This record gives sequence, structure tokens and C-alpha cells, in this order.
Amino acid sequence: MNVKDARPDLAALDRTALEAALVARGLERFRARQIFAWVYRHGIVDPAAMSDLPATLRTTLSTEFRLSTPTVSSRERSADGTEKFLLTLADGRSIESVFIPDTPAMTFCVSTQVGCAMACAFCLTGKMGLVRNLTAAEIVGQVRVLARELRLQSSPFNVVLMGMGEPLHNYDETMTALRIMADEHGMALPMRRVTLSTVGLLPALEKLAREPLMPNLAISLHAPTDGQRGRLVPINSKYGIADIIEMCKRFPLKRRARITFEYVLLAGVNDAAEDARKLARLLSGLKAKINVIPLNAAAGIPFERPSDEAIDRFARILSERGALVSVRKSRGRDIRAACGQLIVEGQRQSPAQRLAVAAFGQ
Repeated sequence: MNVKDARPDLAALDRTALEAALVARGLERFRARQIFAWVYRHGIVDPAAMSDLPATLRTTLSTEFRLSTPTVSSRERSADGTEKFLLTLADGRSIESVFIPDTPAMTFCVSTQVGCAMACAFCLTGKMGLVRNLTAAEIVGQVRVLARELRLQSSPFNVVLMGMGEPLHNYDETMTALRIMADEHGMALPMRRVTLSTVGLLPALEKLAREPLMPNLAISLHAPTDGQRGRLVPINSKYGIADIIEMCKRFPLKRRARITFEYVLLAGVNDAAEDARKLARLLSGLKAKINVIPLNAAAGIPFERPSDEAIDRFARILSERGALVSVRKSRGRDIRAACGQLIVEGQRQSPAQRLAVAAFGQ
């Protein structure tokens, strides 16, 4: 029988929390900076190898703490260079993370939950339901593992919270993970290199707007009207488009920053010329960028990808009306690593879990 390790997880502590844990044990506060450098800058997870720490501290770290790291169970490479990693967590659950090269920088797409409660109609992850939230250690652990496996620990990379799950539904752990990634003594990842994607959980968005640490924001919109969006994104019945747009108008942005609005394009559903005109009117006046994402079709998704002509027409109409628009190039479709295609079979939520997350928006 597996016995849960009750020791504090070093990988789950931001530097402030680690400093407090060390001080509580009579240790020097500044040692947290050294530990962060070993773990997040050099990728060292064995305290015995942290050579500038006193032997007594290395022993304390080994005996009184643990340091969890997801395990790579499989790794697939797409014809276009995209790689998908299946990672196994300490409790046996699995998640998927994706490496997208040359975008134009190197980009890690990481998960924040096992499954997702949002149940978007075009997303395979939503078909799993929410199994559980990830810890901050598991979120940052994906970045550590990908950086190690791809030998990018000394290279700049971007992180997008666009894998499995809704980041703002796992707010506290997601923000702790961002603090760990941004810490100057560790990865020192600038928030301009991090993008958080959300369907628009308004209470969490309001809270995010007050955070001192601010990633780039992407709103998963997918339709210009509540009637259309409600059929695609169930949470729209609770947080409608008008409220989301109003929140975006108040969201604090840096001088050159824009909010990205993601729009998965579905043939015959939301890809009409009139849909494009409505979308342009809806977002006029906002510091916005529209990211048009042609559907990555897959078995189990009841929609089709629009024709190239329909995609070009949609983007052209937006551009003609003054919108800043890009069309996302699908990456990793042949290994089911593209947007909306992440799913881990055999991990769908149980009836008890479905009841536990029935009030996910609260």
C-alpha cells in the first residue's frame, strides 16, 4: 500500500514560503535563494548535489522535505517538430504537456488540472471532466521537466497555460506556480513570456487584475453572441459575453500590451461573414488581438474544420474592420498535441467527482 509522504514539498513552495520553512527550523533565510538556484536554474533535485550548501542543511533537506518531479512516461514527436509529453504524477495520475518549437521562440504548453470542468464542446480535455487540480509543484514541474528533457535550461522560452484545465479554476496553485517561475533567483521567467488562457471566470479575473504579478491574458471567446457561445462554452450561462468584455475594459494592461481573444473556428457554426463582423464590433475600442484558431478536428469532437477559403475570409473581414488578427498555424495535429486535443484516456472523473465539481464556478 502506498503511504503518502507528508513532508513539505520543496517544489510547491515559493521563495517566501521556503524562507519561512527554513527559519522555522532555525536555518538561515538566504539559503532559500541558493536552493531556488539549484532547483530552477540548474535542474538539480538531489540535495546532496547542492554543493554550496552546508552538509547539515543538505541532510535536513533530504530528511525533512521532499522534492516532487513529474515522470516522463512517453514522448511523441510530430512531423512539424512539436513534441508531446505524457507525464505521470506522484499519485499515478497523468497529464500532457507540449513543446512547440520556433513560434518564433520555444514555447512550453503546460496543464493546470487533470481534465477540465469547463466542458467546452470542441475540446477533448473537457470530455474528461475535472479529475483534480494540479499543485503548484506539478505545474512548475512540467516546465522543469521540459526544460531538462529539451536541454533548454539556459535558453529563453515562453510558457502558455493552455494545456489541460482552466487555470483560473485552480487559482491559488496557478498563481503560486507563476511566482515560482518568475523568481529572480530561479528561472527568472519574465511575465511577458507567460500567457494565461481562460474562458472568463469573472471572480477570478477580478482577483487576477489586482495581482502584482501579471501574465499576458488570453480570453477563450469563440463566438460573438451569447446564444452561440452558450452552446459551445457552458460557463457562458453564468458569465456572459457582455460581462467579460466589461471586465476586459477594466483590466490593467501595460502600455504596449493587448488582451488576446481566442476564437476556435468551427465550420457552419461560428465562421460566417456576419460572425466576423459581429466579432469586430464587439471588440472595437479594446486593446485586443484576435487569434483565429481553425478547429483541430479529432474523433469525439462533433465539429469540422472550416475550409481554407472560409478561414481566410473570416480573418480578412476582421482585418478590414481594423482588428489586429492572426490565424494560428496548427502544430502537432498528427500526434494529437494541437489546441483542444489533449486527453488522457482512462482518467475521466467518477460520479463522485462530478458531484464535487458541480458548483465549479463558485
